[in-house]
Order: sequence, then structure tokens, then C-alpha cells
Amino acid sequence: MSNIKIGITQGDINGISYEVILKTLEDNRICELCTPIVYGSPKVAAYHRKMLNLNVNLNIINKAEEAQEKKSNIINCCNDEIKVEVGQSTPQAGEAAFKALEKATRDLKEGKIDVLVTAPINKNNIQSESFSFPGHTEYLENIFGEKGDALMILANESLRIAVATGHVPINKVSESLTKENILNKIKQFNKSLVEDFGIFKPRIAVLGLNPHAGDKGVIGKEEEEIIAPAIKQALDEGIFCFGPHPADGFFGANGHSHYDGILAMYHDQGLIPFKTIAMDNGVNFTAGLPVVRTSPDHGTAYDLAGQNMASENSFRQALYMAIDVYKNRQNK
Repeated sequence: MSNIKIGITQGDINGISYEVILKTLEDNRICELCTPIVYGSPKVAAYHRKMLNLNVNLNIINKAEEAQEKKSNIINCCNDEIKVEVGQSTPQAGEAAFKALEKATRDLKEGKIDVLVTAPINKNNIQSESFSFPGHTEYLENIFGEKGDALMILANESLRIAVATGHVPINKVSESLTKENILNKIKQFNKSLVEDFGIFKPRIAVLGLNPHAGDKGVIGKEEEEIIAPAIKQALDEGIFCFGPHPADGFFGANGHSHYDGILAMYHDQGLIPFKTIAMDNGVNFTAGLPVVRTSPDHGTAYDLAGQNMASENSFRQALYMAIDVYKNRQNK
């Protein structure tokens, strides 16, 4: 059986993306687990490798079908004249990030690679007529699913937090929440915990939206009118979910350790505690789609770029999780 082919997008060439990619691939054991294919620029990779004094060789190929097992491979997706400006946000970097993502996504759709691991992009400089999305999740949902299919899950070995509303401005969160929407996210989360993470009869905690989960309607009605009815229906359908829990006390009292998954109502409600607890080994996983995509749980980190200070652990864990999820889906 051939190794799993992992497509890796280069992300923003001026941030820490190449540093975490190359540091991960520097470990030769990675190529025993999978066949890495970087979608990027051999020239830019060589620039970062020299600057950071890293010992990793990349086999240059023209297409995914040419990838060699036991080697780390790279496909050129960029203009050879591309300029690296370490620590800076530039239009060129955004364009290069998109070209790599576009090529890797096309290969994923055509079955030329098995899974996708995306390095961090700058969500501002990547915007164009071809990419008008708030992030990878929505871009991939547009290609592989329908609106509402994708579910953002932040995960490590013991903590999994999903987000009901994703990349939505805070003043739009409440109007984005409906009983149907929350019920759908609970079902998606439960399905992913079973099929992608291999958890039998997972227990899901659902957080409230308002302070103190609304205090029985004193500080908001969403818990009583929207969230609790969605939880009840999910329970009636055989899903073990409980709440709504006040978000602050839930994490403060270590409540997350008693559940297999936590559904947060909005982005920062879930990601702040997750990154506080699991920043160095956390992974962003896109559930709900027919393809497997993971990424590290950090951004471009321009302030660290070029200094050989970035930890590759989150990226390495993203690669491992992509392999595990792919195998779990194959064996279900």
C-alpha cells in the first residue's frame, strides 16, 4: 500500500509558514508515515532553508503524480521572480499563497493527493476576485460542500472545541444563531467525533451565548429560546449533549475535561480558551466536508519570521491529525 499523499500549501511566504514546514520535514521519519508534497516555490523554500540554516532536501516535481515516496517533494506554483520580504504583508505574498492553495485544492478534488494541510495565510493580502472568503474554511466549503456544511474544530489529543458560527463579526453572532443552525452543528460535531476521531458515543457540552448563560432570561433569551431547544432535540435523537453551560465558569472549573467535545457559540468564545490551554499542539480541523483538511492553530506570526524562533509542533500535529482522520474515514 502506498503512503498517504499529503498536500501542504506554503501559506504566506513572509511569515513563519516555511519555517514550520521545513522544520517538520527535517525529521526524516515524516516520510515514513506519508509522502509530503509542498505546493509553493522551490526558490522561496531554498531562501528560508538557507536563512534558517535548516537541513532538509526537497525533491522538485512538476505534478503530484511524480511525487517520490521516502522524500519530501515540492511543486512550483509561483513566478520565479517572486520576492520574499520577511515579516511584511505584501500583495505578492497574498497572490502566491492563493496560487498554492488553488493548485493544491484542485489536486485534492481530482484525487491526486489524499489530504490537505494548510500553512497560515494573511486573510487580508490574499483577498482578490478569486478569493473573497474570511478564511480557508469558507473557501474549501465553497468548493467541496454547501454553505453551512463546514464545521471548524480546534483539537489536540484531549480537547476538541467546535464553533457554531465560525468567522462571523461579533455583532452578527446572535442573528446567525437559530435552533436549526445549532442542531445542525451538534449533529455535524457528533458525526465528526465518531467518524473522524473514533470516539464511541461522544459527550458534547454546549456553551451559552450570553454571560452566565443568560441567567434564566435576565441577560438574554437565546439560551431559553434557541440553544436549549436545540440541545433537547439532539438528545431526543440520541446524541449525548448537555448545556447550555456558562462559558467562563465552564473552563475555569475544568469542565472541558469531562466531555469529548465542546460546542462554542462564536469564534473567540471557543478559540481563546483553546489557545490558552493548547496553543503549542493545537490543530484546526475542517469537519463536515468529504475531504480532510487541517492546519496549525496559529497565524503568520510576522513578528517571529526569519528569527528561527517559531515552534513547528502545531504544524507537525496538524500533519499527524490529517493522517489519523484519513485512516479513520477509510476504516469506518
